[in-house]
Amino acid sequence: MCGIVGYIGKQDAYSIVIKGLKRLEYRGYDSAGIMLHDGKNLKISKTKGKVTDLEEVSSKDNNFFGTIGMGHTRWATHGVPNDVNSHPHLSNSGNLAIIHNGIIENYEPLKKELIKRGYVFHSDTDTEVLVNLIEDVQKNENIKLGKAVQIALNQVVGAYAIAVFDKNKPDEIVVARLGSPLAIGIGDGEFFIASDASPFIEYTTNAIYLEDEEMAIVR
Repeated sequence: MCGIVGYIGKQDAYSIVIKGLKRLEYRGYDSAGIMLHDGKNLKISKTKGKVTDLEEVSSKDNNFFGTIGMGHTRWATHGVPNDVNSHPHLSNSGNLAIIHNGIIENYEPLKKELIKRGYVFHSDTDTEVLVNLIEDVQKNENIKLGKAVQIALNQVVGAYAIAVFDKNKPDEIVVARLGSPLAIGIGDGEFFIASDASPFIEYTTNAIYLEDEEMAIVR
């Protein structure tokens, strides 16, 4: 079923996201990944295997920290379970990062069109198609991330819970859902994003559960 965890606030995001991913392990998965933004740089670590394997890989980077982060446990659908197909995925520019639960059923024609426009794909996933579609809309329409996500999602067929981050707007995460659960925990000057409340229950009991076809900008 995959699992999503996100954090934006003042605390160290790494420990919150990793702990949250462990609490979502019951959903089943075959790979895991995490993205952090330290105020300047966007860093990603991901691997086939368990969250403990992700901890081992990411701990090798002594500068892997930040107060904004997103993590994901993936159950392979499009593309075999490996490091490359693991989430998060970056757009071609490297500006956008996405984590995604669900399946984009029409990803193949979307991918073909994006390739015609010069986009290059490094994984076999429908998720990498979605993040580049969002970037394409954002670039061509010259609009903010939230509006670009909204327009792009109107072009896809399938189910999703997504969290998208733009390093050029490093104070927000855009989330949306259709057919896959997503909750937002509201803390004291901080916000949590997760597939259910278990990753943030110790920090806040104030939660919003997105309904189908709803999106939110967590800032």
